[in-house]
Amino acid sequence: MILNHIWGLYAHPRQEWNEIDSRHEGIVYSMAHILVVALIPSICGYFAAAHIGWQIGAGDPIMLTKPSAMLLAVSMYCAIIVALVALTYLIHWMAKTFDARPDISQSLELAAYASTPVLMVGVAALYPVLWVFSIAGMLAVAYSVYLLYSGTPILMHIPEEKGFLYASSVVTCGLVLLVCVLAATAMAWTLGFGPEFTG
Repeated sequence: MILNHIWGLYAHPRQEWNEIDSRHEGIVYSMAHILVVALIPSICGYFAAAHIGWQIGAGDPIMLTKPSAMLLAVSMYCAIIVALVALTYLIHWMAKTFDARPDISQSLELAAYASTPVLMVGVAALYPVLWVFSIAGMLAVAYSVYLLYSGTPILMHIPEEKGFLYASSVVTCGLVLLVCVLAATAMAWTLGFGPEFTG
């Protein structure tokens, strides 16, 4: 089953990382996990934007037209996939610096499973109140960072000290990727691909 590691990552993360390492399911399995879990924020974001409306402050809910919300949802899905593939490449590329010798599937497993809480928090968009979503998002990011720090030494087969430095480098690269996605979004909006709001 594609999503069989999700409960373990929340209930007993270190034990689950050891199981992921021992089973080593490979690229297809990890990509399938990403492709399924990345649907959560995209679909929930679409429904929040097109059918429910985002509540920001005391004003009326802000809604997008259905075609605009669909375009943004598809764009978000594609951006998530591209960002996780790029993060996988960076994890693999940095490995030699920390005396790790992972294959590409181990790097993909680390990126896929560490990012799961951030993707799953997309469910919070179904209650589209900005402050609620912001708090849920911060908690999800914090737990993803914890998963990254706990999983890096296990999957990369390196000592805890090097794993800490390696995971810190991955977090930094993840932040750079986030800034790149936000910059690309801002550029797309200035080129006329911005959202269309309902009247």
